[in-house]
Amino acid sequence: MRIRDLHELPKMRDSMSYLYLERCIIDRKYHAVEAIDKLGRTLIPAANLSVLLLGPGTSITHEAVKTLTDNGCSILWVGEGGVRMYAQGHGETRRGYQLLKQAELVSNPVTRLEVVLRMYAFRFGEKLDPTLTLEQVRGYEGQRVRQAYQEASKQWGVPWHGRKYDRSNWQAADPANRALSAANAALNGICHAAIVSAGYSPGLGFIHTGRQFSFVYDIADLYKTAITVPIAFYETSQGAYQLESRVRRTCRDAFYKLKLLGRIVSDIDHILDLSKEVLEAGAAADADPALPEPWWSPPGMSDTDPIQGGE
Repeated sequence: MRIRDLHELPKMRDSMSYLYLERCIIDRKYHAVEAIDKLGRTLIPAANLSVLLLGPGTSITHEAVKTLTDNGCSILWVGEGGVRMYAQGHGETRRGYQLLKQAELVSNPVTRLEVVLRMYAFRFGEKLDPTLTLEQVRGYEGQRVRQAYQEASKQWGVPWHGRKYDRSNWQAADPANRALSAANAALNGICHAAIVSAGYSPGLGFIHTGRQFSFVYDIADLYKTAITVPIAFYETSQGAYQLESRVRRTCRDAFYKLKLLGRIVSDIDHILDLSKEVLEAGAAADADPALPEPWWSPPGMSDTDPIQGGE
């Protein structure tokens, strides 16, 4: 029986992280989906999967897409190895109050900078002077990231000459840069799935801006120095053979060990400093995704909107 009440879905924090597939056919089987390739058929537990990355040579049926989205699994169409992302399908929630609050915060220069400062404190455990300009904050951030690269280079004995790569010529980059790109692509996919599933917009970034995935890059940056940078340099130190594949597998294991999916959404809520009222608002939309209500009213004129009155 198809799940109709989204409250019945497995929680994001309890789900598997991601699965990358390429050169196969994905179809519905029973209440799950299966991948079909030259080696045979593999059943995929759709209800426990957070994001499915579809690489080159992949075909997916209408029924498979329907089954995955009914179970809250985001679908991302990506380049080979998950390096680039071209499109995505929606995730679990149908509520919109987190998105409204995100839009409010990003549209006000004062609150936007407050969020940027909280992001910096989250990443590096250091609070900056709130009177700093955004350019000054970026300067501090760049310095700390370069320091992280240098420390990882020294720890693992990997030569490092700076973050340099050409997306149109993948093999021209040195092994460490290719490893970093592969690791960050995997992290971007997980963050994107969490953002969409929680009802936020991938495009409304606070530091990054003007791109469809600006907020994805913002959130992924929170974890890079702690997760993907060490992984990339460690795997590079182990040799160049199947480097990108090894990086993705190590990232997958690290995401699981660190329970990253269980942290991303709550970390976003914390960084945006959302109230309990905002987080609990709109539950009816998940119970009935087709419900068009509630209606908008100017602030102070409605008793039904749970986030009005406190703004």
